[in-house]
Amino acid sequence: MIYFDNAATTLQKPPQVARAMEAALISCANPGRSGHRPAMKAADAVYRCREEAAEFFGAPGPESIVFTQNATHALNIAVKSVLHDGGHAVISGYEHNSVVRPLEAMEAQGVTYTAAQSPLFSQHAAYGAICEALREDTRCVVVNHISNVFGFVLPLEAIDRLCLRKGIPLIVDASQSAGILPVRADELKSARFICMPGHKSLYGPQGTGILISCADSGLHSLMQGGTGSNSIETEQPDFLPDIFESGTLNVPGIAGLHEGLRFVRRQGLAAMAQHKRRLVEAAADGLSSLDGVTVYHAGADCHQGLLAFTVRGMSSAEACQRLAERGICLRDGLHCSPLAHRSAGTLPDGACRVSFSCFNTLSEVKNFLSAVKKMLTSP
Repeated sequence: MIYFDNAATTLQKPPQVARAMEAALISCANPGRSGHRPAMKAADAVYRCREEAAEFFGAPGPESIVFTQNATHALNIAVKSVLHDGGHAVISGYEHNSVVRPLEAMEAQGVTYTAAQSPLFSQHAAYGAICEALREDTRCVVVNHISNVFGFVLPLEAIDRLCLRKGIPLIVDASQSAGILPVRADELKSARFICMPGHKSLYGPQGTGILISCADSGLHSLMQGGTGSNSIETEQPDFLPDIFESGTLNVPGIAGLHEGLRFVRRQGLAAMAQHKRRLVEAAADGLSSLDGVTVYHAGADCHQGLLAFTVRGMSSAEACQRLAERGICLRDGLHCSPLAHRSAGTLPDGACRVSFSCFNTLSEVKNFLSAVKKMLTSP
């Protein structure tokens, strides 16, 4: 099997991730609830991961690291915290349904939004579209740092400067960029929240995510319940991270995520990005040489980590299924991001997506290209 669906979740993890999860599963109790050794051990495991994440992402401090189930959970908290009493949002034309659906669901609360659509791989056009979409009542801008469909890197730094000038909070969806590109809360001056999963390029387990709260005021909780703090009060605590963390945390998952973060730090973002870039370029070159294959690629300057393509006369579902029968694991369809496909003109069928991890090799890319050739020539 060749696994090229890492933009959905990295399948191969560093071995220390599983070891940390197993150790936590058999030795850690509920953090912040008791003073006995298993509870204190759990609290220590959670806090060490907060420290690691805060340092890696330039967060204001460990308490600004909120653990979530995934990036969708984090994005729901971020969007609904900023827009809980209504207002207008501007989103890029490449946002995931984890942004679009919460905004649609808040229509009854007076929330409206504008999708700033722009041509694929044009950072200048993406920036211009967001500028034009801003209104007097715009309460936030939401930007998908890297498109989960096309690997298009949006001009996050320029958008951050724009939001800073306008005094508009920025919400960053770092689902595909965390662990690939530098994402620093201390450098994104307008950012209110940065959201990411643990199970993709941070090499943590499924069921983990991180919400970085770049400010400790103006917060609105999405869910209320037990936090282990201020228990005599019937209202949710108003301080981080407790305001957003109700109920028992996924301690084994957080312990595994801690090891994933440490792995990424040791490998180095630059080295990992360079490795993936070589794989993307090799796949793009090989696919582009095949008759009937359209490759959505624009070079390293505005493209990272993954590659989309379509096959003439064949749906993406059929192409990926035929490759799956040859042991090649890709993603087909709309990738939970119809907005991105609308921007790129690949509706209604979507595209096939190839996405790499640091464990993939050039040899696997060659075998993948061979499988595509055979698929194109076989009945």
